[in-house]
Amino acid sequence: MKDLLGLMGKAKEMQAKFQAMQDEIAMLEATGQAGGGLVSVTLTGKFEMKALKIDPSLLKDDEVEILEDLLLAAHNDAKNKVEQIMQEKTKALTAGLPIPPGMKLPF
Repeated sequence: MKDLLGLMGKAKEMQAKFQAMQDEIAMLEATGQAGGGLVSVTLTGKFEMKALKIDPSLLKDDEVEILEDLLLAAHNDAKNKVEQIMQEKTKALTAGLPIPPGMKLPF
């Protein structure tokens, strides 16, 4: 019985740590770039776009497809950065826990 109470206490503690980490992740921002910095996209930890910058030299009628490709690439770069930060924070928090490889926690 004593072990069960200790386990429940640790579970509550872990839940509080996960909540704090989720709050921290929601506040982070990551900026992705494409085209050597001609296009940049900033995403929050919730993958919401916070900023978009486009170099005026890309605003030509005959370069719309290039601009679209650069926007997608910059967004994906920012998304990958946010996901990497989330993985690092989760890994640090769950160090030592017997969690199967590849298991994604509910974020």
